[in-house]
Amino acid sequence: MPGIDECLSEAMAVPGALGAALVDWSSGLALGTAGESPVGDHETTAAETAELARAAAEYESFAPGPATAPGTSATDPDAPPGPQGPPLEDVIVTTRTGYHVLRFVETSFDSSVFLHLWLDRTEGNLALARIRLRDLAGELVLG
Repeated sequence: MPGIDECLSEAMAVPGALGAALVDWSSGLALGTAGESPVGDHETTAAETAELARAAAEYESFAPGPATAPGTSATDPDAPPGPQGPPLEDVIVTTRTGYHVLRFVETSFDSSVFLHLWLDRTEGNLALARIRLRDLAGELVLG
């Protein structure tokens, strides 16, 4: 099971990868980085992507709580609990020159970590990147 550095190295092997980071979205800090940053500074990119991740995770429209998850009811005490783990799977931002894929990582201590992969739009394969990040997030060992 890979640690942070190995995970980021494997993320950079995705065709078209320009940069990768593991970010704590509650603090906005990069826990590890590889490759380039879209703004030339990994810490700035980590803080900005953390804002996006936090916004998406906190709005009920994107990450419904147990009472509003499909198939559940706020008035039914016997309704099954909502999904466990991170509030979202992915956030994808498409720009004119690239893709930014944020993959939320399930952890044993909390779920406030995500992988950020920045891809070149002409060289990258978004579907392959999502699959690879899903696999890496599932294998990542933190701690």
